[in-house]
This record gives sequence, structure tokens and C-alpha cells, in this order.
Amino acid sequence: MNAWFKRKDKGIQTPTEDKKDTPKGLWYKTPSGKIIDTEELKKNLYVSPEDGYHVRIGSKEYFEIFFDNNKFLELDANLTSKDPLKFEDTKKYPDRLKAAQEKTKLNDAVRTAVGKSLGKDIVIAAMDFAFIGGSMGSVVGEKIARAINYAIEHKIPFLMVSKSGGARMMEASLSLMQLVKTSAKLAQLAEVKIPYISLCTDPTTGGTTASYAMLGDINIAEPNALIAFAGPRVVKDTTGKDLPEGFQKSEFVLEHGFLDAIYERKELKKQVNLYIDLIQNIPIRA
Repeated sequence: MNAWFKRKDKGIQTPTEDKKDTPKGLWYKTPSGKIIDTEELKKNLYVSPEDGYHVRIGSKEYFEIFFDNNKFLELDANLTSKDPLKFEDTKKYPDRLKAAQEKTKLNDAVRTAVGKSLGKDIVIAAMDFAFIGGSMGSVVGEKIARAINYAIEHKIPFLMVSKSGGARMMEASLSLMQLVKTSAKLAQLAEVKIPYISLCTDPTTGGTTASYAMLGDINIAEPNALIAFAGPRVVKDTTGKDLPEGFQKSEFVLEHGFLDAIYERKELKKQVNLYIDLIQNIPIRA
């Protein structure tokens, strides 16, 4: 038989970093098996009209969704990580950072910006899962802290879009310090009565969940997002119990009181700004 129709190499594996969240081809297949044209998917804010599946997107797309005419000023765009611990696993940490920067064209796993949303200023910090699993290291914590400082200084509401695998292991305890730093900054934001909306997207896990992702005046999520501290396998091994179906999906988390609401992507801009108006007790924008 012609080699075209035979797989000559056995056990072909695509490395995780080469798998795309949003494919470059003509079609996208959702987990339930629905096929959708990628252009149509883009027009629909990367939500499948067939089954409502929310494809993972990054800071670029969230800025497009929230900022009027996609106009914004990026804050601290050039902050990058150092390697204070001289960390090395299968790669040296600086090599891993360089590879992630080249592949994603991002400097780290969060971007922060200020711009208008429904005509009113807002500061947004949006995470990128494509950059080392959206892991939270010193740069992520520092950029979020500086974005909160900007919000305090200019009296502008703050929106955090979380999408993270948790703390960045290559920075060890320095990563864990970011939980404290960001939480302390959010306490300062609360003291001056500036609204903070937290949006959890798929996945929001680990130290991110254990800090800023759950500290909003309002905590909201996209449908069917994984929201957890530890993964299902770790929880099962620790508790020795079988877990209920979908127990870490946003719907289950909402039902058990950790979220205030779940919104489809097309509703996010309107709902976030509605909450901001309500929290500030100002006339509601149309």
C-alpha cells in the first residue's frame, strides 16, 4: 500500500507546547465532537455556536472583548523574569523563558492595560495560558500589583481575568510570595472602595485560585471552566474518596457558593460594567 495511507512511525506524539488551543486550520472540533469553521468561531468570540464550548483564548482576545474599539494603553509591557534560583529541570529556566517568549510573542503570563469599556476607564490584567501554563511567577505578581497601584492612583475599577496552572515551580517560594503580595494590594484597593471584579476562565487553579482569583467584590466565571486548587487526581489521592461528576467545573463551584455568577463570553463586557456601576452606585450605562 502507498506510504501515504500508512503511518510508518509508531506512537507519534505531539509535544504539549506544540498543541494549539485555537487551530490554524479551517475547522475546529469541540470536545463533544462538533465541527465548526474557525472563521465563524472567531466571529463568535471563540465560542462554538453548536454546543456553547468556550475555546481557550488569551489576553489579546480578552482585551478585544472588553476595551472599546480594542484601544488601550499597555502597562509594564517589558517586565521579564530573572532566574534567581538558577533552576534547571529538563531545561534551564532562562532557556524555557526564551522559548516561551519566542513561541507566544509574550514577555510573561499576564498582560495589564488601561482603556475604556462602555465609555468608562477600566484597568484589566489578563493571563495567558500559552506562556508556561499561565504560571504565576514574580513578574505576574509584580505586574498585577502595579496594575492595582495604577487603579488606586487613578481611581479606576480593576478586572482580573485568571487563567493559570498555578504558581511557577521554577521560582519556588518567590512564586508563593506573589499570593501574599497580590492579596495585600487587593486589600488596599478595597480600602479605597474601588471595585474589583474577578473573572475565572478555564483553567483557574493552584495559587491563583488561592489568592486573587477568589477575592473579587464579584467573582464570575465562563461556563464549564475548571476552577480548583489541586487537580482531581490529587484531591482523590488525598481524600481517598470518589468525587462527584464535574465537581471542579464552574457550575458546581457556583452551586456551592464560591462564585457569584457564570456568563457566556458575549455577555461579559455588559455584565462586568453593570456590576461596576452597581458597586459604585452610579447610573447604569446602557
